[in-house]
Amino acid sequence: MWCLELLLPLLLIIHNADSQWNVWVPRDITAMTNSCVVIPCTFMYPSSIRPYRGIHGIWYYGQPYPQLFPPVVFKTRTEVVHESYKGRTKLLGDLNQRNCTLLIGNIGAEHSGRYYFRADLGGANIYTYPDFAELKVLDQPSIDVPEEIVSDENLELTCYVPDNCPDMTPEIQWMYTDYLPDPEFSSDYVEEGNTAVMSSTLAFVPRPMHNGQLLGCRVYYPNTTLVYERLISLDIKYAPRSVWVNVSSEVMEGSSVTLHCEVDSNPPPRISWMFGEQELLWDTASNVSLFLDDVTPQNEGIYTCVGDNGFGAMNTSMYLSVRYPPREPVVNESMTVLEGSSLALHCSTQGNPAPTLTWLKDGELVGTITADELSVLEVIEVTPQGDGQYRCLAENEHGRASSSFNITVEYAPVLLEESKCTVVREGVQCVCMATGNPEPIIEFYLADLNITINETDNRYNFYMHTDGHMSTGMIKLREKGERVNNGGPAVNVHCSISNVYGRQSVLLELQQEKKYMMAVIVGTIGGVAVIAFIIAAVRYVGQNNKKENGNPRQDVVLENPALFYSAVKKDKQNLRKKVGEDGDFQPVGPMAGLERQELNYASLEFIGVRPREGAPGRGDDGGNYMEIKAK
Repeated sequence: MWCLELLLPLLLIIHNADSQWNVWVPRDITAMTNSCVVIPCTFMYPSSIRPYRGIHGIWYYGQPYPQLFPPVVFKTRTEVVHESYKGRTKLLGDLNQRNCTLLIGNIGAEHSGRYYFRADLGGANIYTYPDFAELKVLDQPSIDVPEEIVSDENLELTCYVPDNCPDMTPEIQWMYTDYLPDPEFSSDYVEEGNTAVMSSTLAFVPRPMHNGQLLGCRVYYPNTTLVYERLISLDIKYAPRSVWVNVSSEVMEGSSVTLHCEVDSNPPPRISWMFGEQELLWDTASNVSLFLDDVTPQNEGIYTCVGDNGFGAMNTSMYLSVRYPPREPVVNESMTVLEGSSLALHCSTQGNPAPTLTWLKDGELVGTITADELSVLEVIEVTPQGDGQYRCLAENEHGRASSSFNITVEYAPVLLEESKCTVVREGVQCVCMATGNPEPIIEFYLADLNITINETDNRYNFYMHTDGHMSTGMIKLREKGERVNNGGPAVNVHCSISNVYGRQSVLLELQQEKKYMMAVIVGTIGGVAVIAFIIAAVRYVGQNNKKENGNPRQDVVLENPALFYSAVKKDKQNLRKKVGEDGDFQPVGPMAGLERQELNYASLEFIGVRPREGAPGRGDDGGNYMEIKAK
């Protein structure tokens, strides 16, 4: 027997040893349930003892002391054994050869325990050896799994099965290996402590995908129905291989958002949410969510989820965009500049999406529309027309905002073409108009009289008015009726305009007032027409009288000619008032019934005519007239 062969070297040693009560059994031995097991055993007794009637042996279960009545497993002198061992045990060794090897067949889990041997050499030479063999009955093979299985590192799994039954030799198979990358198998047979173990080793390189997969070791005994299986679930450690987060998203200012992060790793990682260098949240789990409430533009940016489980680290980032209407633009302060200066007007704002910036001057578009958060309006050599309010308007799809400021352009005074002297009925009126910033000061200089007229001098009805950047000055030089040798007014008036940036003096041009000249022309032509009408009327009346009286030579004299002239002159005065006001003639008085003519009236004066005897020569109003006869 193979067990006895194992004991031969030991027996040789024992034979030369001093005689003592000793026993050699395996401390631990295993067997599969429903199979058999052989417990190797050798014993020694003192050499001074001479057994008579042979050597007898007893195997006890659980206790070495007979007085405690332990179950008898085997007894050489009788077949009386514990009922659980009936028909199951057999002594394989020769006690006379000091071999006490025991066979136990068809073992079950209830047979697991300690086994003691007792030698009976006759008489008082009976001894129970304290050393024992502990039997473990297994219902499945064992698999040796490393304490830690790491992905991408070589792995060896070994399946063990005891081979302590000489009549039954086990076979080992690995189960569920089809999905493994290039698995390798090897077998081995190990004898240790007088027991034998058969093993099979599976070698492969695990991947993260194999984590949680089942592997099995199956043991069977040929020509029997005995089959034993052991299944394990692979616990493969691997660094984070994927980190899933929300896709980059857009949210409105003031809303709430939840950022999710899920990490695939084993063991579960430490997950942390980072915003820049700041750690916002962490936890040891397979997923972590970050909740942001009432988001502001300051929450916009890159959020990074980091997973670290000691075997490696991995991170993934996402961008959170916060939408909001434009903020109030930041613009230049109101400023005062000198004409000809160049300006750079800045407008900056914030908004998402980026707003369009529009420059307006006094409500009108200037410059170009910019789709950016900064706009610069360059004004080259600013003119007085650049004076006004500038507004920067920022707009996007979520709203609008604006800011404004004023630019005041200061410049030297400029004389306007409306400046002139005009002949009016009352005399000569001079007007001087100028623009400038600060408002110009206006003075008049009469060169002929060497007189300067300004606000401190009220002569000549000086009048001055300012409206914004425009100043207007006016004087009246002569009263009606003043003339010079050539019949016209003598005018030599200079207008002087000034402010802190300059002074200018101009001789004002003399012009006839259009309304006045028109009245003179119209009056002259109208007078001729009236005389012609009067003559025609007189002749018509004379002819009628002649027919009635039969006296062709009778003189016709206008009755009360002074009254007729007076009415005409009165209409003339009313007409002059109308022309002086609005330049449009409307017939008045007794002349209203006459046919409208293009020339409306005339002034009639009869100078140097002698009055008729017996009739007054001057009307009530001092005008001269004469008698007109029709022939």
